[in-house]
Amino acid sequence: MEAKEMARLAVAALEDRKAVDVKVINIENISTLADYFIIASGTNCNQVQAMSEAVEEELQKHDIHPKNIEGYQTANWILMDYGDIVLHIFDEENRLFYDIERIWKDGSPAEL
Repeated sequence: MEAKEMARLAVAALEDRKAVDVKVINIENISTLADYFIIASGTNCNQVQAMSEAVEEELQKHDIHPKNIEGYQTANWILMDYGDIVLHIFDEENRLFYDIERIWKDGSPAEL
């Protein structure tokens, strides 16, 4: 499956769980890490975990499995690495603190 379609599925799963301020950044021309970064926020730890679970379940339906998931227990920043796409799911405070969008500002906003 193409990275863009994987990103589209992940964003739909996040939006289904009422993710706040979902951003998709195309980084394929500036990094070898991935093609897309997806950044989203939740209002509390339970929502952040539910968003992560929804993405994992949706992608598993298409036989796509994560290379790594970190931060699930604390749920202030869950990092989900799917190779071509990487998701950063934050609580609101940590999203402001880490400001991933600023760090990857050389990437371009992606239209899915």
